Amino acid sequence: MSQTFEARLNQILPRLTSPELLNNCGHGGEIGFWIFDYPPEREMEMRAFLQEVIIPALAKRQPPVKVEAVNLFDLVIGQLEERKLLDKVIDMQQTKGDAAVLASLRSVLKEDKLAQKLATQIDLPSLDLLILWGVGTVYPMLRTHTLLSALHPIMQDTPLLMLYPGRYDGHSLRLFNKLAEDHYYRAFQLVP
Repeated sequence: MSQTFEARLNQILPRLTSPELLNNCGHGGEIGFWIFDYPPEREMEMRAFLQEVIIPALAKRQPPVKVEAVNLFDLVIGQLEERKLLDKVIDMQQTKGDAAVLASLRSVLKEDKLAQKLATQIDLPSLDLLILWGVGTVYPMLRTHTLLSALHPIMQDTPLLMLYPGRYDGHSLRLFNKLAEDHYYRAFQLVP
């Protein structure tokens, strides 16, 4: 990230509205998975930019870009509520601690199950773009590189953008710029 955060933000909309991205062209047949990485300490600015600039601007385009922005934390909470586990998880965290909760949630929050839940909640083929955000809020309950892998067969022709608080160099993800690298080679950097 040699450019300033602000300069990189200003490149998001032109990239998201480019025919290359929206038509999944020019990438050797790869699914259009994109990652915009940013400094974790700029999380609140990134969220505001998504809600106040990106989504409204895409809706105003002619023709409008049909986009859905999914907060991964809301997806996880929805899964827990659907299974009537949220209150139990909160109680368990208070009595047994984080490690016990994480161990018990592993089977409930498997990334392939969450990918399927996402596909049932959203009409993916009708979208021009799916945006995933809230990556930092679901760690360590959810591993984003595994979720992206689980979404590959589901997304088909719908491009996906993940807003990522950390670093992505085109080969590996490093959440919060501190945690161990998770290798993921199938996404493109939205703004290098």
